[in-house]
Order: sequence, then structure tokens, then C-alpha cells
Amino acid sequence: MATDLEKSRDGDPLCAQRMDSMDRMTQDGPRFSPVIALLAVSAMWEEQLASILKDLGISTRKFGLLGHIYAEPGISFSELARRSHITVQSAHTAVRTLVDDGLVQDATAHAGAASDLHVTAKGARVLQDARERLFELDDVLAQRLPKVADSLDGIRAGIV
Repeated sequence: MATDLEKSRDGDPLCAQRMDSMDRMTQDGPRFSPVIALLAVSAMWEEQLASILKDLGISTRKFGLLGHIYAEPGISFSELARRSHITVQSAHTAVRTLVDDGLVQDATAHAGAASDLHVTAKGARVLQDARERLFELDDVLAQRLPKVADSLDGIRAGIV
């Protein structure tokens, strides 16, 4: 007599495929996932970056936003959001804190006007300090995980 599981496996090809996959996972043990490994390693290094930026008063997200605004003065909130992979509303909120902290100036900060974002002198100093700390962390990564650093450099250069 067939069990309910066997009946569903026989009657539904997708279910059978999933069940076969689960059977293999159980027999072979969990398969290594490069994506999961990359996420875990990424989280560890992001935590270290956040730690070295903390006393500068910026987060990793604010560091990225500050860098985009510095590289392209007058950048729109829409473009800033697109480059940062966040919503326009989140970009507005984050930039507001950068303005409040004296790191960014919005010369046309009123409703309906296009933004005119610029990094202030204080923001430029914070950005430079943050970049120097990032370069030091990059060196640590290259020393601890040279193959990973080389692979990432290859991706950046378009080689990999």
C-alpha cells in the first residue's frame, strides 16, 4: 500500500522532483553553497567596516552615500537611491541625517525643488578618514584571504 507521500510523488512531477532533491540532500548531507559562504564572509567584513567607521559618526550606508555625493556634486535623490540600491525615501532620510550632522549641504532644500547636494568641508574630512580606514581594512583582507582578494580584484577589473 502506497503512502500519501508516495502518492503525491507519483502524481505531481514537481513534487517528485522536490522530494528526489530532498532525498539526495539527506543521503549526501548538506551541499556547500558558495552564495551562503559569500554572504557569511561579507557580513563579517561589513561588521568590521561598521566598527571602524562608528567613531566617525557614519554607517557603511552613509559612507557610501557620502562617497556618491562627493564624486558627483548635485546628484539627484533618485540617482543616489539607484546607485545605493535603496528607495528614494530611504535616501532622503539618510541624507537628512548627513545634513543634520554637517557632512552634506542641500543648497535647495525646499519642497518641489531639485536637490543640490554637496559634501561640506567636514564631510570631506570624514570621508577621507573613512577611506583611509577602509584601505587599512582592505590590506587586512588581502593578508588574511589573498585568494579572495585576488578574485574580487579580478571581478572589479572585469577579468573574472
